Amino acid sequence: MKLCRAANEKETFYAQIEGDVLKRLRGDLFDELRFDGREYPLSEVRLLAPVMPSKIVCLGKNYVDHAMEVDEVIPDEPLLFLKPPSSVIDPESEILWPKQSRRVDFEAELAVVIGETCKDVQLGEASKVIFGYTCLNDVTARDLQGRDGQWTRSKSFDTFCPIGPWIETELDPNNLRVQSRLNGTIKQDASTASLIFNVDRLVHFITQVMTLVPGDIIATGTPAGIGPMRHGDIVEVEVQGIGILRNKVIKP
Repeated sequence: MKLCRAANEKETFYAQIEGDVLKRLRGDLFDELRFDGREYPLSEVRLLAPVMPSKIVCLGKNYVDHAMEVDEVIPDEPLLFLKPPSSVIDPESEILWPKQSRRVDFEAELAVVIGETCKDVQLGEASKVIFGYTCLNDVTARDLQGRDGQWTRSKSFDTFCPIGPWIETELDPNNLRVQSRLNGTIKQDASTASLIFNVDRLVHFITQVMTLVPGDIIATGTPAGIGPMRHGDIVEVEVQGIGILRNKVIKP
């Protein structure tokens, strides 16, 4: 089932997507949703980031090929960092190039959407707390990342976390194709089967550290092929079985 958060001229709402039609829902996204009888053509609404997470927990170097292209060090356990909720933007919204940086990169990722409050989730039990999956672009000021020696500033600028276009609730995350395209040219192309730490292990590891709540996001890491964007570029993240997240880069 594909679920989205959308807006028309008057209000914001959740909806189920069936083909090119949105069936409007009422209720709690993570509890009980019901069709309220109203339908809209997809072309007549604006899609929003499907959730507004309290935190975005990200993985560094979670594909071997990406770890090798960065520094040739394969982590022994998941390497975690956070992006702030203020970095989240909608599909089709603009990624704003910060004045502090000279190089801003795309990073295509499968994102896990948590569906219930959870702590200390055991291995093999992750599916019980996962609501669904979406696409995420872990936009990074690469020059600042290298300069700082840690990742907070480079990953945290406003607009540096496009999410969407919707949540797919019925998906096996273990062998999905993940791509990025820059102005239509494929830059990253890999399978989640190549993750060093798969989704089940990530949920287990992260919830040993922190409590996750409904709407929280786990960004599972990016494959090899990261690269810079330029003013006016269109960057797309596509995850098999979900859809395409598209954003334009603007350098003020």
